[in-house]
Amino acid sequence: MRSAHPLSRSGDALLGTRALRYASRMQRNSIAAQLVLRGAPLLLMQACASSAHEEPLPRGTPPMPAVNTTLPSASAAETAAAVASASASAAAEPPPRACPNGMVLVDGNYCDNLEVNCLEKVYVPSNHLWVCHKVSEPTKCVGKEAPKRYCVDEYEFPNRKGERPMVMQNFYQAQVHCAKVGKRVCTETEWTMACEGPSRKPFPYGSGYERDPSKCNGDQPYKNPDKQKMIDGDKVELERLWQGKVSGSQPDCRSEWGVFDMNGNADELAASETHNPNAPKKRRVDSTHFELPANFDNVTTGGPWVVGVRNQCRPKIYTHDESFAYYYLSWRCCAEPDGKPTDPRAPKQIERGWSFEKVRQIANNSWKLPLNDKWPGDEGYTSSGPR
Repeated sequence: MRSAHPLSRSGDALLGTRALRYASRMQRNSIAAQLVLRGAPLLLMQACASSAHEEPLPRGTPPMPAVNTTLPSASAAETAAAVASASASAAAEPPPRACPNGMVLVDGNYCDNLEVNCLEKVYVPSNHLWVCHKVSEPTKCVGKEAPKRYCVDEYEFPNRKGERPMVMQNFYQAQVHCAKVGKRVCTETEWTMACEGPSRKPFPYGSGYERDPSKCNGDQPYKNPDKQKMIDGDKVELERLWQGKVSGSQPDCRSEWGVFDMNGNADELAASETHNPNAPKKRRVDSTHFELPANFDNVTTGGPWVVGVRNQCRPKIYTHDESFAYYYLSWRCCAEPDGKPTDPRAPKQIERGWSFEKVRQIANNSWKLPLNDKWPGDEGYTSSGPR
């Protein structure tokens, strides 16, 4: 049987520190290297540090005996086992997340012109539009494709499961809320892509080709709002009008990417990327609508819970300006992936060279619509905001 080496196991640290104290520099390096390989404790490192300068032997001290600096090498089996253990530990560690908790990574190609053939539709006179109930499979991209990679909130703002979506805030105010958590309001193409999924389906649930308001809280009877009370933030009126569901209560209302409540429930604001050079921004068609498509910074998308709306992924409404807020209108936040910084401004604001401070000033000074400093789930929150 091979006898134990003088610097083996239990005596490694103590003897090693003594040897290092009086050994020559070359001897110290050799001893230290071998002790580290053998797993000597922290005491060894301290000894290395304290022996950075060679010290003379105390007067009268007999010479230090020669130190054998050769330690038995690890066997090939031991080395292989150590390497395998390190590899297993590395494999067990999950890769870094591309998106923060509560957000979903969307990574694919967006199609700017999708062919969608409606098989069954109903005309809604009150809204002057057709509502499609069934679409032929599959859809077909007949336009250009562009790669997109971004993070999107699982739920409508404030992205809190078990809470209502936040409403009664305009687009500028929605931007400020998203910026508070390092995000921005999703663009219209980001919103559409998150809703359609990689298969580009018109509806974010079931087969993706048939409209089903039972999946995503749609077709609720319309309640005529008292507009003056709504503008004044009357709490009783806003509660009477509410027919939404809390976030996370509709497990079947989920897109292929894993994003919830995109059709039905609350309608949503998104940042516009659509330009119409022939449409003056403020030319009114009537008392509430502008020429289509108007060049506002925002669109609305997804459709609310009321009857007579499309509740489909791709259609957008371009007729509401940035001051528009409503009892069923919410929004959703997006962010850059992989820890990259997120610019909270909308695409058209970036093009105009706006600072976000300008957005913030408008949000804080919106006529009869205060910036709500509380979110659903916060103590004292009401959709009417501070009055």
